[in-house]
Amino acid sequence: MNAASPVTPYDMIGGDEAVVAIVGHFYDLVEKEPEYAALRALHAADLGPVRHSLERFLTGWLGGPRDWFDRGTCIMSMHRAFPITPAIATQWSDAMGRAIIAYRTETPALNADLAERMAEKMGHMAQGMINLAAERADAPAA
Repeated sequence: MNAASPVTPYDMIGGDEAVVAIVGHFYDLVEKEPEYAALRALHAADLGPVRHSLERFLTGWLGGPRDWFDRGTCIMSMHRAFPITPAIATQWSDAMGRAIIAYRTETPALNADLAERMAEKMGHMAQGMINLAAERADAPAA
């Protein structure tokens, strides 16, 4: 008797099509919206490779094919080279939350609780990548 494979968040949101749409919304926001300028500045001019990488990361993170993780790459280590301040982490989590909401608007069948939990967990991950303290407003000028 074969036990049915467990349903993953990846399956629940709609698989690759959903992940590609969410990442597309995310990078469209990062590229076009002025409130994400500092986040955009951390990226190369061509967002194609990073779009693909985030798609593969999210696919595995949500329980789909784990090819991104099979490379042995640590998401936290990959981001250590970038100056990630609390403001940039907040920009990332805000843009991701908006991207998930945009996808849910297009796909009302997506469970609202799952979408909310996904955005919350992604926001926690972004906050965990902070590696540079924000400049203090009361610090003396150099």
